[in-house]
Amino acid sequence: MSTNTSLEERLAAVEAAVTKLQKQVAVSQPTNWLQQITGSFKDEPAFEEVLAYGRAIRQSDEPIIEIQDER
Repeated sequence: MSTNTSLEERLAAVEAAVTKLQKQVAVSQPTNWLQQITGSFKDEPAFEEVLAYGRAIRQSDEPIIEIQDER
């Protein structure tokens, strides 16, 4: 008989934990994923280097000297 009581108590504890987790998930849902990560790399030393690499790649796709049409 004590096994049933123990099982019932354990089930009640699990149900309470699930309810608590459901409330936490419902509250912690960000409205926008970008807002969640914005600023997360601000103190990362390599971040500026990554930005410089990206800038260099974008600029390398642009022609430095425009070639004029030959007549």
